[in-house]
Amino acid sequence: MNIILIGIIVANVLISYKGFNDLYFFRKYEFHVGSIRAGEQIRMLSSGFLHADFMHLAFNMLTLWFFAPVVTNGLGKVSFALVYFGSLIFGSLLTMLFHKNDYSYRAVGASGAVTGVLYSAILLHPDMMLGIFGIIPIPAYLFGILYLLYSIYGMKAKNDNIGHTAHFGGAIGGYLITLIKEPSLIYNETFMVVLLLIPILILFGMAKLGKL
Repeated sequence: MNIILIGIIVANVLISYKGFNDLYFFRKYEFHVGSIRAGEQIRMLSSGFLHADFMHLAFNMLTLWFFAPVVTNGLGKVSFALVYFGSLIFGSLLTMLFHKNDYSYRAVGASGAVTGVLYSAILLHPDMMLGIFGIIPIPAYLFGILYLLYSIYGMKAKNDNIGHTAHFGGAIGGYLITLIKEPSLIYNETFMVVLLLIPILILFGMAKLGKL
């Protein structure tokens, strides 16, 4: 049994439940650019344990439950924790980078951390098959690329309340930490490593050109 995974899920459930029933607590620990820039950096971590509603919480925890074993089996329990928390921080950092001047920007959720775990799992086993809506089979590497391209679209369109930037930052965190912990992937899975890097390069290229 992965005690670290169980602990993360329990923490998410308890902290989110507290936030559901205590608006002051929710506002105090959510991701809020103005507050973070005023010195409340704890929000960059604490916001990853709050969720907007039960469905948001359930979706993130189920996704984590399914993909955490792939990362744990490939890298070990401690490295899984590093991927999770590192991706959470990467998601928050990228969100701050892109929204630093939007003082009213708010966000909550473990999506950045979970996306990092998902991307790490894809990097470790790019040929595993995933099911879109539980029905349509798709190779993991293709899903990862399409997911990040959709995140770029969401960041550009700004037409929903999804934290696409945190998702993307989490994926970058999962990607980098996995390669640092398992550098043999660079030599053994060079094509996949490069392929999964393409959406990340597209994002920063568009940002550099002012297209986001």
